[in-house]
Amino acid sequence: MDRLIERFLRYVKVDTQSDHETGTHPSTEKQKDLSRILVKELKSLGLDAFLDDYGYVYTKINKNMEGAPAIGFVAHVDTSPDAPGKDVNPRIIKNYDGSLIQLNDKISMDPSKYPSLSRVIGDDIIVTDGNTLLGADDKCGVAEIMELVEYFVANPNEKHGDIYVCFTPDEEIGEGADHFNYDWFKADFAYTADGDEVGGIEYENFNAATAKLDFIGKSIHPGSAKNKMINALHLAFEFHSMLPPFLNPAITEKYEGFNHLTGLKGEVEKAHANYIIRNHDMKLFKSQKSEFERIANFMNDKYGYTCVELNIIDSYFNMYEVIKDHMHVVELALTAVKNVGLTPFTKAIRGGTDGARLTYEGLICPNIGTGGYQFHGRLEFCSINQMKKAVQVLIEIVKLAARQ
Repeated sequence: MDRLIERFLRYVKVDTQSDHETGTHPSTEKQKDLSRILVKELKSLGLDAFLDDYGYVYTKINKNMEGAPAIGFVAHVDTSPDAPGKDVNPRIIKNYDGSLIQLNDKISMDPSKYPSLSRVIGDDIIVTDGNTLLGADDKCGVAEIMELVEYFVANPNEKHGDIYVCFTPDEEIGEGADHFNYDWFKADFAYTADGDEVGGIEYENFNAATAKLDFIGKSIHPGSAKNKMINALHLAFEFHSMLPPFLNPAITEKYEGFNHLTGLKGEVEKAHANYIIRNHDMKLFKSQKSEFERIANFMNDKYGYTCVELNIIDSYFNMYEVIKDHMHVVELALTAVKNVGLTPFTKAIRGGTDGARLTYEGLICPNIGTGGYQFHGRLEFCSINQMKKAVQVLIEIVKLAARQ
């Protein structure tokens, strides 16, 4: 089996889901299970690699020429908590012909409903068994960066500047850059390998925030509850019903923002809900956050006590506002894509990456396609052909920077 794919299949079998609720860093210790594997592999290549207390893996390939920029590559080890991530059972479909894919007895992927399948016709693809997510987000990127590292270690005569690598935890819950070591990671600029179709370079993303809500009810025996009981779960439903229905992510696309309910749990006395708030436009982003505050205030006034406790935390902002003044980093990647025989393109991310936070902290960091699709669910898949091309793109970025 091809080494890249062997790596990827090993990585996805390690359960690395992050968790919104723990408040620890990393949010789950099991993310370090993969991180330790990566450190061992990097050390076996003769590199000085280490895992810090926060779950970040770092390594560096020292430059072998003067004058070339120091370039960083970043991917995240965690997978989304939005679908099951344990006991991943991937399956390879050779030479996909564009037909319906039956994942199991109950779940299938119809290309008429999932047009991203049209982008991989003729490719060998990897799918799930329908019981878990795949982990292409972002273990495609992790495996591809590991291939990049191995290439330059095995080819010491290839000229390059310093190459920095970091594998982060907790990207999926918006905390992937919280403890990033800028003092150690001295790249002039970097790229996250965390996109979908190979050939795409992304330097626009959502402004993002998380809204955490606690709903405080009043529990009374239902037999004598008239005009007394206030059900916390009903409060949560009421709050949700007042959010603008056209900002449901299931009916938005392109530059349209959304409010996404990611979790709801509770009982009569207390309930808790998590939302993510997204918009490319800063003015609209602020308006969405204000709407959450307005609804909370309205309900507290209506019921005469603090029945809704709201906490909104900004996660990251649109990196375009910074990268627009450093477009040479984007142009380098677009040229690399072209040099490996693909047609380069740019698009706005309907999501975010560690690169957004890193960019605002001073490390310019656009995003590169990895060949994975339909992230965060049981219908996730990736193209082996595109993953191999993604490795070529990463290698060409380093070579191209050394020649300029």
